[in-house]
Amino acid sequence: MWNTIRSNWQLVIIAAVVGIVALVEMAKVIRPSEKESPLTTTTDSSWVTPSLFTDNELQGAERELVIYGEDIIANTARYFGPHGSVAAITNGMNCQNCHLNAGKKTWGNNYSAVYSTYPKFRDRSGGMESIYKRVGDCFERSLNGTAPDSNSREYQAIYAYIKWLGKDVKKGERPVGSGISKLNYLDRAADPVKGKAVYTAQCQSCHGANGEGQLSLNGVSYEYPPLWGEHSYNDGAGLFRLSNFAGYVKSNMPFKQATHDNPKLTTEEAWDVAAYVNSQPRPKKDLRNDWPDISKKPFDHPFGPYADGFSESQHKYGPYKPIIAKKEELAKKK
Repeated sequence: MWNTIRSNWQLVIIAAVVGIVALVEMAKVIRPSEKESPLTTTTDSSWVTPSLFTDNELQGAERELVIYGEDIIANTARYFGPHGSVAAITNGMNCQNCHLNAGKKTWGNNYSAVYSTYPKFRDRSGGMESIYKRVGDCFERSLNGTAPDSNSREYQAIYAYIKWLGKDVKKGERPVGSGISKLNYLDRAADPVKGKAVYTAQCQSCHGANGEGQLSLNGVSYEYPPLWGEHSYNDGAGLFRLSNFAGYVKSNMPFKQATHDNPKLTTEEAWDVAAYVNSQPRPKKDLRNDWPDISKKPFDHPFGPYADGFSESQHKYGPYKPIIAKKEELAKKK
């Protein structure tokens, strides 16, 4: 056999090369390269926003309801603002002033995980909550208004839109990039004085010297929402917690300049500007029924009583690391 191979060594080499090439081609079929794979993406999110332009399954009345729901989220004031066509029950802000791009922007407080995680138990209310309850809370807190009728076509449209946005997310899962990013904690308290300088330099041109925002040309809704004052969110809103506000602005502000991967503010600037904005006057909400188990209050919930012994001021502005350490210690004792 070896004599045969030696006498035909050129043919053996050619056969070997052909075999190697064949194996490489087979490997390409079985496992396409990353460059060729349609699953490869540069986004930092595992959630791909659905599109009404490419969704061929959504048809008829259901499609119309989803389109209407998106319009309500984007133009809430047109339907529910002080001069709303449906009801005058909000402060004039739009849902998308807080949930960017109608709840579709990665790290922009999007709706990707709403349908997949509700209904669920929430410590703030101390009970199970439906999507309707969650939407109602936004109307009452962020829009400083009244929850819409759950039987109305408008509410059903909002529900249909939220469900459609999360249709490809498995039940119980939260895609990367959902909600608001969590920032590292400072070793000091967030500083409203330093935050005012950040606000003046980075935020005032859009939101106004007095946080009053800017109305759109239609005079109905806000192009840039008010950050404090009578037309802003009240002290029961999620953005009144500094960690939420700081994470939100770090990933998204200044508007159309910052991204999660390319922020314009430092972490310290984000915490400080959050402290400044949330130190300004705004509407009050009756919060007596919130957090029935006070040990479940978040580390940055600014209203007592607390189970950890820290003051309201420290809960609002920090430093937070001692509070978090105490909460963990108390939890271990239960």
